[in-house]
Amino acid sequence: MNKKMRLLAVPALALGAVAMAGAPATAADASYSSTLGQLNGTTGTGSITVDVVGNQATVNLQVSGLAQTFMDAPYPHVQHIHGGAAGKCPTPADDANGDGIVNVAEGVPGYGAIQTTLTTSGATTPAEGLNLQLGGQGGTYSVQRTITLDAATQKSLEDGVAVVVVHGLDPATAGVSTEVFSSPSEIAPELPLGATSPALCGTLVKTQMGAMPSGGADTGVATESSSSTGMIALGGGLVLAAAAGGTFAVRRRAAANA
Repeated sequence: MNKKMRLLAVPALALGAVAMAGAPATAADASYSSTLGQLNGTTGTGSITVDVVGNQATVNLQVSGLAQTFMDAPYPHVQHIHGGAAGKCPTPADDANGDGIVNVAEGVPGYGAIQTTLTTSGATTPAEGLNLQLGGQGGTYSVQRTITLDAATQKSLEDGVAVVVVHGLDPATAGVSTEVFSSPSEIAPELPLGATSPALCGTLVKTQMGAMPSGGADTGVATESSSSTGMIALGGGLVLAAAAGGTFAVRRRAAANA
């Protein structure tokens, strides 16, 4: 390269470096959020943001006002990103069997199967869908962590059909009898129906990066309210396998459908 060509190449390389540094985010880089709507008599609230860069997602889930305790221990709540379906939360009209609870099976046609489990730590695969030890503990909690998203979850986010569902009803507000609440779950018979049914739900919508959702829920879920009638005794209905130290861990039989 002669002297003239070298002089021309230097500013050209510099301009290229500036262009690369200021390059916009890829199509996959985006932020999503939702204000979660109430289901099945739930009086709690929730919001979530998911900031995606490549296949990494920084999750900030805030939940409050859910069922707090069971057998003098924190009530475990599991939550997931569902997808691959219509991207909609269920409504009371989806209670096909008329038992007063919209269960998981009745919600899946709208929000789809589990694609990512929003655990408090560890693995986030659908296999952890009913790992109560890695769920949120108590009525108010948060999940704040960075996780790796699989291709299916990324596609659901980009297609606008990713839905966050938080499970675990409060027997005091569910509005059904103890018999119905404590009946075997259709997805995990070792657990009661009320423990696995959806409590909060919201479709993740693309937003400005890092912005928390504000205002009312835009999820298709009608906000429900119910006065507390006092804690209904469940007897032995809620079967949780106690691990050492009083924590809970239950393995589901069909986790991918919760």
